[in-house]
Amino acid sequence: MDELVQILEIEHLENLEGQVEHGRRLRRNPRNPFAELNERQFINMFRLTKQLTQYLINILQPFLTPPLRATDLSIQTKVLTALRFFASGSYRLDIGTNKYLDVSQQPSVSRCVNEVASALNDPQIFNGYIKFPNNFEDLNRLRQGFYDKHGFPGVIGCIDCTHVAIFPPKSDDPSYPEHLYVNRKNYHSVKVQLICDSNLKILNVNAKFPGSTHDSYIWSRSNVQTFMQDLHSHDHKDYFLLGDSGYPLRTWILTPFSENVQPNSPEQNFNEIHKNTRVKIECCNGVLKMRFRCLLKHRVLHYTPPVCCKIINACAVLHNLCIEHNVPEPNEPLDAEVDFGVDDNGIEENEEIQNQNICRRINPDLADGKRKRLEIARRFMRRP
Repeated sequence: MDELVQILEIEHLENLEGQVEHGRRLRRNPRNPFAELNERQFINMFRLTKQLTQYLINILQPFLTPPLRATDLSIQTKVLTALRFFASGSYRLDIGTNKYLDVSQQPSVSRCVNEVASALNDPQIFNGYIKFPNNFEDLNRLRQGFYDKHGFPGVIGCIDCTHVAIFPPKSDDPSYPEHLYVNRKNYHSVKVQLICDSNLKILNVNAKFPGSTHDSYIWSRSNVQTFMQDLHSHDHKDYFLLGDSGYPLRTWILTPFSENVQPNSPEQNFNEIHKNTRVKIECCNGVLKMRFRCLLKHRVLHYTPPVCCKIINACAVLHNLCIEHNVPEPNEPLDAEVDFGVDDNGIEENEEIQNQNICRRINPDLADGKRKRLEIARRFMRRP
């Protein structure tokens, strides 16, 4: 009897792993999630609504390989498989046994994830959903949004970096040296710079740098910094970002005053409103990772750094789709303590380095930033 049970269990596992008969993969006849799941169940499983998922399938179709044989995965299956992976970060236990997906083998899941992520990274799609404003109409709209919600004048975005855990690259990889990906928290990661608006929509994402990279270094090589510098050089100085003290103070990116401020002073009030406004980027990071849990620390992306970058970008696009279409957040419990990967170390160190540099030479951009910050604090941040 025990032997019979063992044989049945083995046969069941073989079916889940997609057994091969005469060189052809057997289909598992998955159920239709659009028909069988209600809207809430569908969102919990795939993160998008049914209507938004169908829209996504339609826009991705020209960028995905259509099935050429009866055993090839359909475009719908590829998209649903990738969405489920982005949502859960799991291969076998979640996707391999999912009755709504016609995929059982981890390599098949990986191919779906890679193909769909690549499609979402195509400039025709990516640039349509992740875009920093380049005209005054959009800039003014962003500025008004922050002012209406937080009373902070001139803010068009909040910036910060976060870590996404990855499997260690090969130690002898000349292109992606393993030691560079070890971050301050002593795990391997990609450092991701995010800029968001007052509605938590992502305006810019940069996922190209290893985990040991400092926030200010990533910012110094950002196209957004070049745009902001050019904007201010043409005397449009009423538009700026908010960042923490890990960023260099400039007229186009305002950081808090040092902690040694007088109680009930305009400087202290500035810091409080700055913190309450900049919390948007922390919320954005939290919603992004809670919705697409493949980005959480304990899930770990088992891909090369370039593919991890594509997955992060893809999740950012999907995040913006959810924001634009008011998709409710999933109602799912977490199975581990949440670590959103925010690196808050090194801030004091960066402040000290800036102060040392001031003693050596006068940085005109820093001096302008100090004047701009003080002007805003004294003009707008007085207590009633």
